[in-house]
Amino acid sequence: MPTLRWTTVSTPAADAEAFVMASRLEVRSLKDVPRFFLKSLAAWRQVSRAPGAYGASLIAQPLGRTFWTLSAWEDRDALYRYARTEPHKSIMTGLRPTMKDSVFTFWQVPAAGLPIDWADARRRLAEAEAEAEANAEAEAEAETEAEQDRTGA
Repeated sequence: MPTLRWTTVSTPAADAEAFVMASRLEVRSLKDVPRFFLKSLAAWRQVSRAPGAYGASLIAQPLGRTFWTLSAWEDRDALYRYARTEPHKSIMTGLRPTMKDSVFTFWQVPAAGLPIDWADARRRLAEAEAEAEANAEAEAEAETEAEQDRTGA
């Protein structure tokens, strides 16, 4: 399992807060893995010079077609500026058709708590995925009930 260990980009003030993002990204096919991995390395290099980045890590599980990212930022705006900046913007747009499933979660921690533990990040991602699935089920049930109300069934 290729892992890019936590790399500190900049050191925040001891009393600062860090905005953290974790993601689990799954591609549709094994044939998509090499391209996704190469593109993720370009995005990784971008993080290393992104304003407001505190650090990042990446775990690749090629045979599982899954990639995990973890990063910490000065604030939400710094993360979003990075996401809207090239090459990340084009990478994500270009890879969208190859994606099967993606889960993201965000939280804040005292900067003194960096780097983030992968076990904590994976737990938070599992919780976010379960919440999204529960919301999707509730929405589907509500749509079914609304349709039954409209048709008198």
